[in-house]
Amino acid sequence: MAVRIRLARHGAKKKPYYRIVVADSESPRDGRFLEIIGTYDPLHDSAEVNIKQDRVNHWIGQGATPTDTVRSLLKKQGI
Repeated sequence: MAVRIRLARHGAKKKPYYRIVVADSESPRDGRFLEIIGTYDPLHDSAEVNIKQDRVNHWIGQGATPTDTVRSLLKKQGI
């Protein structure tokens, strides 16, 4: 089972709000996930990002790989 750290889209039409989740790579984008480890709101002026750093480190230590978008968000947060 390949585990990915990726974004799951929520919110209304044209008002996206994302959860940063740990999910099996074969599950749908907004479908089943293992854990919510953060949020990303691109509509704020400074693109508000909240991440549980200890949980990210735990999952990466277990072999989870972040997607390109999540990897860039983690770099901006200094993780």
